[in-house]
Amino acid sequence: MPEKDIEIKPVEWFSCTAIGKPGERTFFIKARGSGQEVSLLLEKIQLQTLVVGIEEFLDEIHEKYNGLLDAQSQLDAAAMKIEPPVDPLYRVGEVGLAYAEDEDLAIILLREILTTQESQDDLRVVRLWTTRSQLLEFSDWAKTIINSGRLICPQCGEPMDPEGHLCPKKNGHKK
Repeated sequence: MPEKDIEIKPVEWFSCTAIGKPGERTFFIKARGSGQEVSLLLEKIQLQTLVVGIEEFLDEIHEKYNGLLDAQSQLDAAAMKIEPPVDPLYRVGEVGLAYAEDEDLAIILLREILTTQESQDDLRVVRLWTTRSQLLEFSDWAKTIINSGRLICPQCGEPMDPEGHLCPKKNGHKK
């Protein structure tokens, strides 16, 4: 049985990716550090929510601890690409963010999704201890991954397939 909780402190590298055709993509987070590597599967909406959460989280930290230097993103797209294999440990159910002021490190908590066979006590958790700059770079990269899917319909805001979609604003006509 795998170790229940995994803590990567400090994270040397972490990123996200989407595998599959637009509209059928599967999203992953992969992290490495302290002699460990972990991959986790998550939903696109979870990644989108994490990006928004990171931006708000970094703003809150900056306001609360006004003596801190701003986090700086030096995004290197080539360095953020995930190389196979991407063999996820589990599917993420909950995502959280925390801050360790004494170490000036952010913590991403990625809790396993609860299934009918498990109790809350059996769920695994991965904790990724990152710098604020790493967190900002991850957020910038995640936006690129999220936006590389299907085009969004300018009329209704829904994703479009390559052949178009049945747009409710156009009375169901394909574009």
